[in-house]
Amino acid sequence: MFRKKDIFFNSLEQMAELVETTVNRFADSVQQDLTDVQAFTKEMKQFERSGDEYTHAVIMELNKTFITPIEREDIMELIKRLDDVMDGVEACASRFDMYGIVKTDEYIRQFGDVLRRSVIEIKSAIHLLTQKKLLAMQPHCVNLHELENEGDALMREGIKHLFQHVKDPIELIKYKEMYERLEETTDSCEDVANTLQSIMMRNS
Repeated sequence: MFRKKDIFFNSLEQMAELVETTVNRFADSVQQDLTDVQAFTKEMKQFERSGDEYTHAVIMELNKTFITPIEREDIMELIKRLDDVMDGVEACASRFDMYGIVKTDEYIRQFGDVLRRSVIEIKSAIHLLTQKKLLAMQPHCVNLHELENEGDALMREGIKHLFQHVKDPIELIKYKEMYERLEETTDSCEDVANTLQSIMMRNS
């Protein structure tokens, strides 16, 4: 069914590594208040651009390759979903600069942890894909769905806390938007799981 690992599988693994590095850097940074917001957002933007470069390289390679290890549409979808995670993290980081947020809180820090655990599952599942162990991806996909549920609950809890305790409407809007954008990024991680499960169903 599969040829040996090729440029596409290597690229997917490299992209997964980049996603993990980016999310870990984000999660580490938000564990405390940000001392240099502009430097933080600039660093996240550089990571996001690297993700775009990987994505464009894969698309170009697909356009000139006749035989691929899995359906080219699946490769395209998967690399785009991984890039969506990168875009989501960068979008979250940019909110700190746009809204002048320097103080993180327990909900932002918990979101960082959810995203960190999500990319561990993504990286593990991608590795199994490149090792042709499709059925073994399923537990990682299930974990990603559970982590998305955790992110959803965290957003609701955080917004509830804002409306109960934050009196400044501007601050409330800032943090509410941040929680919502972070939750959307956990959705993007779940989208990776959905794509992997579709690949698994078509190739098992």
